[in-house]
Amino acid sequence: MADHQKIHPVLDRDVEAPHAAAEVPLVPRGASKSDRSDPPLRRTFPVMHSPPPIHKKRSCCCRCLCWIVCLLVLQVVVIAITGGIIYLVFRPKLPKYSVDQLQITQFNVSTDQSLYSTFDVSITARNPNKKIGIYYEGGSRLSVRYTRTKLCEGALPKFYQGHRNTTQLLVTLTGQTQDASGLLATLQQQQQQTGNVPLTLRVRQPVKIKLGSLKLPKIFFLVRCRLLVDSLSENNDIRIQSSSCKFRGIRL
Repeated sequence: MADHQKIHPVLDRDVEAPHAAAEVPLVPRGASKSDRSDPPLRRTFPVMHSPPPIHKKRSCCCRCLCWIVCLLVLQVVVIAITGGIIYLVFRPKLPKYSVDQLQITQFNVSTDQSLYSTFDVSITARNPNKKIGIYYEGGSRLSVRYTRTKLCEGALPKFYQGHRNTTQLLVTLTGQTQDASGLLATLQQQQQQTGNVPLTLRVRQPVKIKLGSLKLPKIFFLVRCRLLVDSLSENNDIRIQSSSCKFRGIRL
């Protein structure tokens, strides 16, 4: 036989296809085995807790404020009721004062231009209350002034003034005013122009009030008297042309 037929195997593509498909990786190269089996990761977020409500704190503050306001109102009511009862029972009235006489025993200028003054003042104190007594304590302060210059000062004696009592007091006031040349010139000019000299008597008196058998704590009477005198001269009874005293108030 001259020619031998060469037989070339023919690959059946239908048979080889399954092998080719089996060689194709199902997972991309470089991927680990766990990537194929583990479920996808889930991102977790922190839980945000809301702040506690402040309604309880506010309610406590409101309650405290209400209690304080109620206590203050109750205290004011009690004080008002007590004051009303005291007024109805005792019927308090302000004491009255008057300056009756003024005598100057010293009123001269020394060589250093200092003015030395000594006044004897007669004062009448009246207590118009039926059931209230007044204890005049020590530490009072009286002063006589011309305009804003203090001429002399002194103090009232300690005494008790009973119900509906009138007490006359003689108080000696002394003082020294430095560099008084200008003051004397002003006094002389005032007297020549108007015929009088205005003076002011100020009183600051500590007292204790007695309501029946109850003695109250110490308070201060403030009194101001305005005087018009005919002149200021030594060793002479000064004539008081007008006098008016006002009770300015009470201080604790």
